[in-house]
Amino acid sequence: MSRRRIGFWYRLAAVIAKPPLVVLFKRDWRGMEHIPAEGGFITAVNHNSYLDPLSYAHFQYNTGRVPRFLAKAGLFKAPFVGTVLRGTGQIPVYRESTDAIDAFRAAVDAIERGECVAFYPEGTLTRDPDHWPMQGKTGAARVALLTKAPVVPVAQWGANHAMPPYAKDKKLRLLPRKTLLVKAGPPVDLSAYYGMEPTSEVLRAVTDKIMAAVTELLADLREEPAPEDPYDHRQARAEQRRRALRRAEKEKENEERRTVQEQGESS
Repeated sequence: MSRRRIGFWYRLAAVIAKPPLVVLFKRDWRGMEHIPAEGGFITAVNHNSYLDPLSYAHFQYNTGRVPRFLAKAGLFKAPFVGTVLRGTGQIPVYRESTDAIDAFRAAVDAIERGECVAFYPEGTLTRDPDHWPMQGKTGAARVALLTKAPVVPVAQWGANHAMPPYAKDKKLRLLPRKTLLVKAGPPVDLSAYYGMEPTSEVLRAVTDKIMAAVTELLADLREEPAPEDPYDHRQARAEQRRRALRRAEKEKENEERRTVQEQGESS
């Protein structure tokens, strides 16, 4: 896709956003050669800061292939926000759909038109205590298997130092000047899964392979080994609930023991 197809609204957003990013941050960009020069494709990106969509978009905008982000379909109905989302070519996700792939039908259409659709497979900011990617959701895998489009893994690091995820104060930490690191890798080879029925097992295997590629890139950016297993937020929450239940049961036992002891002393 050539730059002339970027469009007015995307260019306007770039004119507004790029100058402060250039002034406030240093940049370390790697792997631009892995962004396809033409044709539709998917990028799978880790998410560790409210600021990192700007960092990643800046990186890819400079390749001439702008990313189209996924957004809730309802946002497109808002007067001004909807106009901007449509003008910048963002992709509605129809979460109310009963068919899983129908939820991403606009993403499939965009890829078939030759666009880049950016997925945050984690679905939200990482909950991993050390900001490593979590276990991914299967949306990107569904679209990848249906379209057979290249899936380019992208890792980013540094925006989380300026705006840590889930920080209470939500303040930018601009000094000392931070470096925004972004690295794209070669497309993930998913050819072994083409033609398979998209069962939950297949989708999980594809998703895990995509996330492993993203995590490997991030380990290179961070210059440290990644955890053996990705953080599973649902599993962690279940364990927290079990621990809370055990604590409550222990406190109840202690309270009953104290009550029996007090009754014995008063008799």
